[in-house]
Amino acid sequence: MRHRMAGRKLGCDSSHRKAMLRNMVTSLILHERINTTEAKAKELRSVAEKLVTLGKRGDLHARRQAAAYVANKEAVIKLFSDLSGRFKERAGGYTRVIKTGFRTGDNASMAIIELLPAVNVPVVEEKVEEEKPAKKKRASKKAVEEVDKVEE
Repeated sequence: MRHRMAGRKLGCDSSHRKAMLRNMVTSLILHERINTTEAKAKELRSVAEKLVTLGKRGDLHARRQAAAYVANKEAVIKLFSDLSGRFKERAGGYTRVIKTGFRTGDNASMAIIELLPAVNVPVVEEKVEEEKPAKKKRASKKAVEEVDKVEE
């Protein structure tokens, strides 16, 4: 029985699982969107949420805790500068898991995990309308024949 057992094993031992999640959360912070299996995405979600909360806290101890887990200095810098400002108004729920179907080969269910955009910022695509050059009107055959008759 699995009563009160948290977390997924993901088919690997504990050291491999920890290294895999560290690498995946680093990639998620840097690229803000990764494609993986659904089980890994759901497990990664809790790790990423905790790290973003550390980034929002922003003190030296939180920075050192994040640097101990994240495998890249650029990711730590981005976490504490960009992502902490983006999510300062949001009280949790910083990631989204989108199911994308099944992988060919082993039929594993795949998903995209991504960081959400900033709160209170409407995502609107700006459409730039270019001025089209005016089309030259082509004269019909009747109009050309009438002009030719008048000229004669």
